Amino acid sequence: MGRRAREEAGERQVVMILLQVALGGAIGASLRYLAGMALMRSLGTAFPYGTFFVNVLGSFVMGLLAVLLMERLPGGWSRLSPLLMTGLLGGFTTFSAFSLDTIYLFERGRHALALFYVGGSVLLSMGGLVAGMALARIGTQ
Repeated sequence: MGRRAREEAGERQVVMILLQVALGGAIGASLRYLAGMALMRSLGTAFPYGTFFVNVLGSFVMGLLAVLLMERLPGGWSRLSPLLMTGLLGGFTTFSAFSLDTIYLFERGRHALALFYVGGSVLLSMGGLVAGMALARIGTQ
């Protein structure tokens, strides 16, 4: 294979990866929107339940997939990471919305709730990631 053919193959591979990221991102963002709307309807708007939920759940799923793709599925990380990790979970979880929700709580004078939101989001998201990794490792050690 000549140099030009290798370059074209590399370019096609980059395009395919970008399409995977875009598809995963569209699905993840849509799921985030649906979860946020469902939680807002059922629990109200006094607390950003939707963002809180998707960040914790997304961290759990990311931990689960990280172990499954890196430790259990040879080559899985390189093949599925763009679609699932960068795209789907990148579109599903969002710390930009987290930051905005936090500032809005502070601006409305809800300082204690804002601090709870920050601490709870960070600690439970990390806990979700560790729990997902532990679940994925059951029976392998």
